[in-house]
Amino acid sequence: MLKINNGNLLSIATALILLSSASVNAEDIKIGLVAALTGPSAQSGESITRGLTVAIDEINAKGGVLGKKLVLVRRDDESSPPKGVAAARELISSEKVTAFFGGIDTPVSLAITPIANQNKTPFMAVWAAGTKITQNGAIPNYVFRVSAQDDLVDIALVKYAQQKYTAKKLGLILVNNPWGESNEKGLKAAVADTGNKVEIVGIEKLEQADIDVAPQLGRLKSAGADCIIMVANAAPGAQMMKSRERMGWKVPVVSHWGISGGRFDELVGESAGDVHFIQTYSFFSKPTDVSKKVMSSLESHYGVKSPADVIAPVGTANAYDGMQLLAKAMERAKSTDGEEIRKAMEQIDEYAGLIKNYKKPFGPNDHEGLMPEDYIMVHYEGGKTIPVK
Repeated sequence: MLKINNGNLLSIATALILLSSASVNAEDIKIGLVAALTGPSAQSGESITRGLTVAIDEINAKGGVLGKKLVLVRRDDESSPPKGVAAARELISSEKVTAFFGGIDTPVSLAITPIANQNKTPFMAVWAAGTKITQNGAIPNYVFRVSAQDDLVDIALVKYAQQKYTAKKLGLILVNNPWGESNEKGLKAAVADTGNKVEIVGIEKLEQADIDVAPQLGRLKSAGADCIIMVANAAPGAQMMKSRERMGWKVPVVSHWGISGGRFDELVGESAGDVHFIQTYSFFSKPTDVSKKVMSSLESHYGVKSPADVIAPVGTANAYDGMQLLAKAMERAKSTDGEEIRKAMEQIDEYAGLIKNYKKPFGPNDHEGLMPEDYIMVHYEGGKTIPVK
């Protein structure tokens, strides 16, 4: 039997680091990623990684950017703002990334945003939807997004509850963090815009570690809620649905997309399909030249055989388009300087992407690449994330 002492382990670890570093040439352009790579939301980090990898390989196959190869450097934030901040600082200071991408958690992205602006390093948000991520008050602003935005999502969720379920009395279940707070404000504004056709009869908070949400649901049921709007990630969202099932309350549930970044359908079981939630793209949509190309790459890289095999599709789609837009900006800027890339991002004319054909997606005062008309509603069916009919 091979015996390995501490010295051997140190040598092995050092060798692995050297091997990893050897694959990165000094002339390569490093692109960073800060995302949940482990923990309950790890599927989101994996899906973003896949979207970036497919886009980067496609770009490199065409000669890279400015004649240089793009290389992805990842760091795990574990859905923790302090760890996200440390990761962003390391990517900027030590890894010298040209730009970096962010993952599922709004609290993490909000913590990272000032770092991006202070260091003049472009930051592309490709999942987290907190409104203040892009509307952060910085001039100039180095934060862009190819994803949903909470204020706009909240309008869409309220409208969907009205049209699909003729809802008039909404009960809100919101995760107790800055993302939940962002959506509370947005949902109140969206309801006010209905002209009193809808009212909020109760607002309940959901903790990440909650295992029994019956008390919160009971209060909403007593208040007469005829539809629940939920804002939560996969694990607490699953506990909410399990509590709903134990209560035997078949109230409709309309959700933000945080539940799609983990194992929500596995944790909930059959009733997972009762939740209708928002997305920016579905691989079940009508195929296009771009979607066929992406699906082919996902198959060769990850063994993806059909749209049903694409994990957390929104992460893959948003990351793919975000990377392509960033590459276009670098080519337009003819530079890897953050200031020049920021200016070039605001001047992109058009890009035929996976999610849509982008026309002037960003401007000096608007760093949102997607609009409400790009949102769709989906649900789980047989383990697949498919559009609601």
